[in-house]
Amino acid sequence: MSITADTLMDDPGLKEAEAAHERARRRLAWRRRLLPVAGILSMLLLWWCLVYILEVPPFVAPSPVAVATTLVAKWPILMANLVPTAIEALVGFALGNIVAIIIATVFVHRKTVEEAFFPVVVLINTIPVVAKAPILVLLLGNGMEPKIAIAALICFFPTLVNMVRGLESVNPQAMELMRVLSASEREIFFKLRLRNSLPYLFSALKIAASTAVIGAIVGEWIGSTTGIGALIIQSMYNFDSAMLYATVIVGSAFSVAFFGVIIAVERLVVRWQPANPV
Repeated sequence: MSITADTLMDDPGLKEAEAAHERARRRLAWRRRLLPVAGILSMLLLWWCLVYILEVPPFVAPSPVAVATTLVAKWPILMANLVPTAIEALVGFALGNIVAIIIATVFVHRKTVEEAFFPVVVLINTIPVVAKAPILVLLLGNGMEPKIAIAALICFFPTLVNMVRGLESVNPQAMELMRVLSASEREIFFKLRLRNSLPYLFSALKIAASTAVIGAIVGEWIGSTTGIGALIIQSMYNFDSAMLYATVIVGSAFSVAFFGVIIAVERLVVRWQPANPV
C-alpha cells in the first residue's frame, strides 16, 4: 500500500500534532507579550507601595499617579522637547554607524591601516562622554551639532568592532569557493562578507539605538535650552520630581521604540537567522 501526500494530510494524528504545535506557538507568543507587561505593572505597584508605606516626600520621589498626571498635563511640553532630542539621536545614529561601516570595510581590506589606527579608535572611545561633550561644544558651538557628534561617537565604536568581526568571520570554504570562481574583491564583499556581517551589524545597531539617545541627552546637559536633557536639568533645579520622572519616561520610551524599529528591520533583512525573541 503506497502512502501519498493526500493520505498524510488526512491523517488525524498529523492534524492533531499540527494543531498542538500551533497552540504552543500562540501560547509562546502571548507569553512574550504578557510577561513584560506583568513585569512593568509589578514594578509600578512596588514603586507605589514604597512611596506610600515609607511616606516619601513628593519632591524626593513622586508616586506613579503623580507622574502619570504630569505626563498628561505636560504632554505638549514633553513632546516639544522630545523633537530636538530625537533629531539629534537619529542623525547621530545614522552618521556614527555609516562612518563605522566605511572604516570597518577599510580595516578589513587594508590590515596596515587597521593596525595603525585601531588603537587610536580605542583610545578615543576610552574618554568618558562627559569629558568629550564640553570639548565638542567648544569646537562646534551650542547648537545641535555637538549633540549629534556625541551621539555619533557613542554609536561608532560598537558598530566598528562588530562590523570588523562580521566581515572577517567568513566561512573559509565559502571564501575559497569564491576565489576558485575568480570572484573579484567587490563580488566577495557584497555577496559574501557583507551578507555574513549583517547579524553582527544589527547586534551593534540595537545597542546604538539606545546609546544614541543617551548621547543626545548628555550633550543637552552641557549646554542647551531645549530637549529632554535640558528639561531634566530644569526639573531637577526646580525640585519638580514628577516632571523629572515624566521626562525620563518619555526619553526612555523613545529609546525603546527606536530599539523596536531596529528589531523589526532586522527581521525583514536577516531572514536566514533564527527568530530573535528579544
